[in-house]
Amino acid sequence: MSDLPHRLRDALQQADFSYDSVAEVLGATAHSALSRNETLPGRRRTHGITPLETLIRLFLLQSTVPLDQAEAALPGLVDRLAVEGILEQSVGEVAARLDVRPYATDLTSLWVVSDLTPGLDGGPQRVGPEHVLGISPASTSLAQLTIRDQVGTALDLGTGCGVQALHLAAHSERVVATDVNQRALWITRFNAALNGVEERVEVRDGSFFEPVAGERFDLIATNPPFVISPATGERLVYRDSGLPGDRVVEDIVRAAPDMLTEGGWCQILGNWIISEDQPWDDRLEGWLGDEVDAFVVQREVLDPAAYVELWLKDSGHHGAENYLTRYDTWLSWFEEQKIEGVGFGWINLHRTDTANPTRELLEWPYDVEQPIAPALKAWGETARVEVTADSTLVLAEDVQQETLGQPGAEDPSTVILRQQRGLRRARQADTIEAAFAGACDGELSVGQILDALAQILERDPDVVRSSYLPIAQELVSEGFLRPGPAKGTPGPGA
Repeated sequence: MSDLPHRLRDALQQADFSYDSVAEVLGATAHSALSRNETLPGRRRTHGITPLETLIRLFLLQSTVPLDQAEAALPGLVDRLAVEGILEQSVGEVAARLDVRPYATDLTSLWVVSDLTPGLDGGPQRVGPEHVLGISPASTSLAQLTIRDQVGTALDLGTGCGVQALHLAAHSERVVATDVNQRALWITRFNAALNGVEERVEVRDGSFFEPVAGERFDLIATNPPFVISPATGERLVYRDSGLPGDRVVEDIVRAAPDMLTEGGWCQILGNWIISEDQPWDDRLEGWLGDEVDAFVVQREVLDPAAYVELWLKDSGHHGAENYLTRYDTWLSWFEEQKIEGVGFGWINLHRTDTANPTRELLEWPYDVEQPIAPALKAWGETARVEVTADSTLVLAEDVQQETLGQPGAEDPSTVILRQQRGLRRARQADTIEAAFAGACDGELSVGQILDALAQILERDPDVVRSSYLPIAQELVSEGFLRPGPAKGTPGPGA
């Protein structure tokens, strides 16, 4: 690739075209309006001629700008950007043909090039079959989901504009990004060079795992084209795989273990069918191989009508002449397939190559801490911890106890243990469970604590142990308790 991405990066840096600076210029109201695809408040905030305001109007608000202002913001680059299809020139004016957008997380700051955002200010929403989607709620969800340990090799499967590959490049020695969309491959290469990581990101043409056959990766992150729709002959590559039903997600789940190194993770954002004759978790558990532990979280369920409406609006068909025909065709197909809903969520596969893989398939539509990746990593670290009477455990720092009951009552009627971080799980606990959790400080063993509680409450110690050892295991698996230091190992602060 030419030096154009590097020169563009220099111009963006010189103009301070960063997420924080853009947010400051726009202000809270205009910034929020832009997230809803409304540009007028932003136009009212950017009447000046500074390079930063010019770039905001040009790339984010999709306004034409005077040629002299564009040349001041992008010195020596306007003609070359026009040749590459990033800008378009007319007499005395310049318009954007691609979106160039600053993006920031707690770990990194990036610029991301993609196709223009459709539907600004109520305009046409329709996009072409090769449309390259920019930063979206799905892409940010996957970014927050992905574990950020330093790794040797990482794979961005179905890279799109390459935003996941850019994230992976910050903590991977080598990243492979694959796609079947030629425009997406070009844009990903451009984005890698724009962000100075082109030496670590290798872009390959091909479908799913075909371009990396025979290779293994420490981390795979993918937001595949998972939309579940009938085969009508139309296909938007960024969302439609061409495979029937939820086969695209199933195929990835089944194939991923063979692509992972020992200890490697595959993290998938996807949809799956909820059928009339099979629970969702039974369906997904049937996809899981024996080589991996799996933590699957169903975050949302849409009924067929809501699902069809969502994706017809996404493709710009809402209100079109044939909208009702498309709607009816899609719903009829759902009925034929006995689909009563569509689940959306996360599939996390951790290759362990040990007997009796650990599974947790959880329906969790509640608010969670973002990024959620540290909680998923912690799940992987404790998934195979076996709690015995000799184990020492520590109460997680974020766990708080809530009590419910009538005012003035001597004892609460209900005790709740609630996490403040991660998934923010909560569970109702009886007196022994709550007291047991509170006593876990890494000093006494599980058996010693349970025996002491049995004595205090005048209960049979053997019965207490047999009843509460499984509960101790649950508390570890759910993140309320963590393994304490092994005997002879200093604890924190020692």
